[in-house]
Order: sequence, then structure tokens, then C-alpha cells
Amino acid sequence: MSTLCSPVPDLLSEASQPLAPPPRLFARLNPGVTLERNATGGVSALFDGRVVEFGKFGADVTERAADFETGVAFDGERDGELSELVRRLALYGLVEYRLARGPSAPDLIVVEPQMRDYAPRMIEIDEDRPVVLSRFAYMRRRGADLVLESPRAMALFRLCDPSVTAMIAHLSEARTVKELRDSADFPGVELLALLLDSQILFTPGHDADQALRAAEGDGDLVLWDFHDLLFHTRSTDGRHANPSGGLYAHADLAAPPPAVRPSWPGPAIDLKTFETAPPSAFATLLRRRRSTRAFDERRPITLADVARLLDGAARIISRERAPDEDQDEPELETAPRPYPSGGASYELELYLAVDRCEGLARGFYHYDASSHALVLIETNAQWLTAMLEDAQFAMGAPAVPQVLVTMAARFGRVSWKYSGFAYALVLKHVGVLMQTLYLMAAEMEIGACAIGVGDIDLFAKMTGLGFHVEGSVGQIAIGRGVQSDSTPVAD
Repeated sequence: MSTLCSPVPDLLSEASQPLAPPPRLFARLNPGVTLERNATGGVSALFDGRVVEFGKFGADVTERAADFETGVAFDGERDGELSELVRRLALYGLVEYRLARGPSAPDLIVVEPQMRDYAPRMIEIDEDRPVVLSRFAYMRRRGADLVLESPRAMALFRLCDPSVTAMIAHLSEARTVKELRDSADFPGVELLALLLDSQILFTPGHDADQALRAAEGDGDLVLWDFHDLLFHTRSTDGRHANPSGGLYAHADLAAPPPAVRPSWPGPAIDLKTFETAPPSAFATLLRRRRSTRAFDERRPITLADVARLLDGAARIISRERAPDEDQDEPELETAPRPYPSGGASYELELYLAVDRCEGLARGFYHYDASSHALVLIETNAQWLTAMLEDAQFAMGAPAVPQVLVTMAARFGRVSWKYSGFAYALVLKHVGVLMQTLYLMAAEMEIGACAIGVGDIDLFAKMTGLGFHVEGSVGQIAIGRGVQSDSTPVAD
């Protein structure tokens, strides 16, 4: 939740103004959050009707608990008790950071973390090296605020002073710090350091990086259009702090659209008169497909079930070279699977987070679709648990899924060829593969449930892969469903 930036006081005449002190970072509580201390040195945060204990701290920290409402000086270092308290508060999304020339001075910017492990840093800048705005950075109005953000950044910036906005405009072209200092209202190199650390700015190279579509220090970014990378990060969890999920955010503004569209006026052709044969086996299978959210803990899915599911839905059928030699298009190797893929891209990879599976140890695995094998990936056990629990929460299920399948896209396989709609094409492929897995599960009489959103940053941590290189784009839980005499509701 944001608040308006601190008001700008009346300015003195330029001649009477003393030399302005350099800006500093101050950590302060988000609106609606308060800190309390007790006699034993413990610190608690109160927010949204909750109380969270953050442990004991020394007297110098507890005495400054009240200062968090306006801001305590924060240098970005992780050492010291004060920094540790800031870190713990940040894990709950309870703090923001203001850049100002003093504790009571007006805000230049306010930094809103978008990821729990983010802490702003003022990195050193070579004043002779140029800096320029990232092509992924953009400004927009959010309520009464003007914000600067980027899908690459771990924070967004509320711009509170006109001098900041003016400097951002100047950085559409590469400029050195020395050039920027010539501006009468230069807000300070400290702001540049924050923006450079957050990848809102970058230092262009001497050769290729001067291009409009610069690599920005990461060659994999060349393949991304601005709108695709933005949509990838803002339509998933993990790299933003926006509310998401079934929140019914517009329920008080409009009635829900009807489940069935009203018929168009005009003559209608009754197709039921053409139903002369019973439904085919495939049509029957389509009607059997259901989402299963409760899995039988006493009868977990087996490794043989997993092998059959992956073989039928995702195994590589062949490897080919395309196009033919007489065509002008570049040659591209293809590896067809049982489902269709635009341009034969087949960019989707499957990763299995296993909780319960007879014959397969709990862990995180990659499905090698070429050799039809599962490869164990060593990862943090807490991350594995978090991924499974996130899926449980998203499904509203009584327990974590027995097996959670994450679909990850090797984005370059699509964007290398297609422009303007590459990410949209990836999501279409996710839907195709999702239905294929659903139908295989229905045929095998095991349970499956698609999950609407996943944490792309958590997946990146577990695999060590950049979220924009090979990232999570879809998930589906599978397992042996709880037997019931009632007919499940179709979805």
C-alpha cells in the first residue's frame, strides 16, 4: 500500500539556499503497520489485525522502534541489529525506503520492494561512464502517484520531486554523471546508484550495446519484447507485490457476466437432429475430464503412473530439421511431441515437484523428454515445500499435491522466430499441453488440477535459471484422487 510522497516545502531564493546535503536512504513502515516493544527487548509488528513477533534486540534498536514511522537511516548493509530488524520486516512486506536529504526533508523518491529479499543499495558509479534508461523501464500514473518500474527490477519507485522526473527524461540517451551534474536541479548521484542497482538504468558498452535493442549486460534479453517481459512478470507471482488471485476485486462495481451468453437473434439450426451415432471414445473421454483437488494420502500415485502420463503427453516423438533446403527461412531443429506447437517450437519443459509417489523419492526432477527419464535436481528442501504449499493454497486443497508438474518455457525457442506475440504463443502452448495432460489423466483414472499462477522467482531459485531464460509459465497437480460416490463438478 502506498502513500503520497512527503510534500515539497516552499523554496528559498536560489541565492540564499545553503549547499544541499547528499540524499540518504531511510527505512520506514508501510501505512497501517505499527511496531511495539516490550520490557524484555522484544519487537512486534501489528498489521491487518495480526501480531508478528520479530525477536529480541538491543536497547538501541528497541528505543528507535517509534522512529520507523517516519524512517530510520538505512545504508543497505546487512550487518548490525537495526539492519536485521529491517530485513525481518521486509520479509513480511512491511517496509519501504525513502530517499531524502534528511529525516524531516521531503521525499525525492520512495522505493517499494516488489520481492521479499530486496534491499536497496547505492552502488558505486564511475562518473565518466555513461548511464541510460533500460528499454524495459516505464513511468505510469498509479492513483495520485507517478511510479517508475521495470519487469527486471525488484522494486518500483514513486517519483516525488519534479527534478527526479526531469532527470529520468534526460536519460533516454546515454549520459555521464558529470553531464547530469550540470543540471541546476540534479537530484544526486545517490539516486542514479539506486536505479543502476535495480536495473532501471544500465551502463552501455562501447560497441553493440549502443543499439536501440541493447543486451543491457544480458544477451538473453535481446530476444524479449518489452510487453512480453512485462506480461510475464506481472501475470505471475514472485516479482511483484500487487494483489493477485480470486479477490473479486470488482464485485461491488458490476454484476458477474452470465455463465451462458444470451442467444443472438435470428433463425437457429438445431444440430441435435444430426446426432445419429453414439459419442466416440474420445468424446466420452473429453466429458470425463475433471479437476481433482483432494488426493488420497493412503494410495499415492506410482512411478509407473508418472511414466505413462509423461510418455503419452510429453515424450519426444522424433527429431527433425526444418525447413526444407529449398526454402529461404533459417534452418531450425524440431523435436515434435504428442501435442501441437506453433512453428514446431516445443519450448515447454516439465519439472516435477514430488511429495508422495510410490517408487520415487521426494524431490525436484526434470523430465528429459528425449530419453524419457527423470533427472533429480538438487535444491533447497524448504523451497520444495514452499512450491508444494503454494500449489495447495492456489487449489484450495486440503493437502499438498502428490506431484506438481511445472511447465517452464525456454523462451528463446519462440522469440527467436516470432515477434510481437511470442509470449502469447507460449501461453497458448501451455493451454494445449495442460489439456493433453488432463486427458491422459482422465484416461488413466488419476486426478489432475490446473493451477492458475506460480511463483517464477521461486522456480528460478530452485533451478538456478534466469526467470527470463527458462521460466515457469504453468502448473498442474497430479495424483490419485480421493474416491467419492458423488459426481465431481466439471470445470
